[in-house]
Amino acid sequence: MTRILILGGTTEASQLAAALAKRGADAVFSYAGRTNSPIAQPLPTRIGGFGGADGLADYLTCEGIGQVVDATHPFAAQMSMNAVQACFKAGIPLCGFERAPWQAGPGDNWQEVPDLAAAMAALPMAPTKVFLAIGKQNLSQFSRADHHHYLLRLVDDPQLALPLSNTSVVIDRGPFTAPSDKAMLLNHKIEVIVAKNSGGSGARAKIDAARELGVPVIMVNRPKVTSRMVLGNLDQVLAWLDHSTRLGV
Repeated sequence: MTRILILGGTTEASQLAAALAKRGADAVFSYAGRTNSPIAQPLPTRIGGFGGADGLADYLTCEGIGQVVDATHPFAAQMSMNAVQACFKAGIPLCGFERAPWQAGPGDNWQEVPDLAAAMAALPMAPTKVFLAIGKQNLSQFSRADHHHYLLRLVDDPQLALPLSNTSVVIDRGPFTAPSDKAMLLNHKIEVIVAKNSGGSGARAKIDAARELGVPVIMVNRPKVTSRMVLGNLDQVLAWLDHSTRLGV
């Protein structure tokens, strides 16, 4: 039986873990360790980094991993690139399991930008109430626009001082609903949203609420990760695991 490594942290990763546990597969689930209380998985779980691409390659070899599924967040580009390099070095098949990005529809008021620096530059000049829906890892990039008031929604209560002084913080974990996000936007008088185009349903509520309220969205497009196969649903990933096992690739 081929041993599988899931690079996780998304709903898709949890779905795959449940399916593999049901099969009785030999699989390991890996979390990056960015939240204090990650969702429990029905597989042996490790938490923390690998030490870059070389460290991951060493782990794959030492642990006898035969297949890797990268189901990390679509914006975890460094981890995904490390996976590409490590799997190439170790000669192990890799596929990405990634939800489709959101697409703007009728009634959406989006300004699409390539990265967070461009998102900050796209904010209004005048002080504005901003829902900064980008997680906690990249908040410091907005410190040069600290005249705005930022609403942050975080999974964990921040243990250290935030790099933005003018903030309100909501502690909550998705999936969220459009009615509750609409109420949150109204309660905080949000005038613009900055969001990463992560796709999926769990975080989409803010986009639907923004459409209903006419709130503009600065949408950050995903970083590109080259040289890997990307699959979009659970059945495709399970079929790939079966196929690559049979072919021994």
